[in-house]
Formats: sequence, structure tokens, C-alpha cells
Amino acid sequence: MKEEWCIPPEASGEFVWRMEDVLEVYKRPYNPQRPVVALDEKPVQLLSDVRQPIPCEAGHPTRQDNEYKREGTANIFCAVEPLGNWRHLQLTQRRTKLDFAAFVKDLVDGRFKDAEKVVLVMDNLNTHSPASLYDAFTPEEARRITEKLEIHHTPKHGSWLNVAEIELSVVGRRLRDRVSGAEELAQHLAVIEHERNDACKGVDWQFNIGQARIKLKRLYPSFEMR
Repeated sequence: MKEEWCIPPEASGEFVWRMEDVLEVYKRPYNPQRPVVALDEKPVQLLSDVRQPIPCEAGHPTRQDNEYKREGTANIFCAVEPLGNWRHLQLTQRRTKLDFAAFVKDLVDGRFKDAEKVVLVMDNLNTHSPASLYDAFTPEEARRITEKLEIHHTPKHGSWLNVAEIELSVVGRRLRDRVSGAEELAQHLAVIEHERNDACKGVDWQFNIGQARIKLKRLYPSFEMR
């Protein structure tokens, strides 16, 4: 049996500068004019039951046949404002640059319309770029949205630095194993979002640059032999 992990490169200046950049962003105090927002996305499979599950009863859990039918795929976009105790989940059919651009525009023109800048933390997926805005909108509109963003990318193999990935992990545990249609899945996501926002679930990020330089020392280039 093997487990798959994203193993960061050792002695990589590229990795550590991006890591420290993101860690610096996370230590900033809450500022509604410059909210820190993490963004991530996750593909999901839509699955339906071939045979109707047997409902739970006294002494027996719900019984579900191990055979299922594939009903296609979808994509979950997730935005998290760690210090604002807020998150937003949105389902799309695809995960293209146009879908990304539309999601970012909704953030800029929706919850954060009165902010000076949206400090956006996200991974290096090729669609996660202002270039996607120019592919989706007129140059004037793309520039308007871009001017509202301060972008910080996590390093490759450093997805653990994205708090939106943590939120998507929580969402994954809350979803049923099998959801047959996009409409049903969107309803489940809306309920999860509403419940977690109502409960003011935030992210208490504690890891900082000083700790990184000690605990992740192997990732830093060495000067001992120079």
C-alpha cells in the first residue's frame, strides 16, 4: 500500500520565498478594506445508486450497494476569509479559466465591493491568473477587476498553505458519498456554507515564518559550505 503526498523540494529558494510570502499575509491583522481571501477548487464525481439503499433501522445502519453509476463530474469553487469567519462555495460544470474569472468577479463585485483590495491567496493552477480575466472579459473590465486584487501564490507542492484547501477538506467530509446531480449537490453545498457561516467558523492559523525556519529548515538553501 502506498500513500500519495505532495513532497516539497529541499533547499529550494523558490519554495521558501513563496511560503514565507503567504505566511506573512496570514499574520496581517483583520482589515475589511484589504480582506485576506483564500481561493481553491476541487473536482467532484457525480454518482447515483444502481439499487435503492435500505434505510437505517434499529440495530442496523443504512445499507448501500457497492455498485454505482457515474453521472458526470462537476467542480467546487471555494473562497474563505479566515479572519472574517466567512466562506463561499459555488458549483460549476467545469473548471476552466472562464469559470475562475466569473468566480473572482463575483467576489470583487459582491461581498468585497467596498474593499480597496482583495488580498487573494491561491495555488499555481494555470487558470489562477489575471490572464483568465482578460480571456473572459473586455480589457477594461479585466483591468478593473485586476486592480482590485493583490495576488499571492502558494509554492508548488505547498497546497497545505492554502486555507481554502482546509475548508474543502471539511466540505468533503460533510458531503454524502453519492450525489447524482448538480442541482442536488449545489443544495448540499448551500446548506454547508450557511451552517458554517452562521456558526462563525473561522481559521485560527498559527504557523509563522519563525517556526518555518526551524521546523522546515531542510527546505531552505544552506550557506554552511559557501
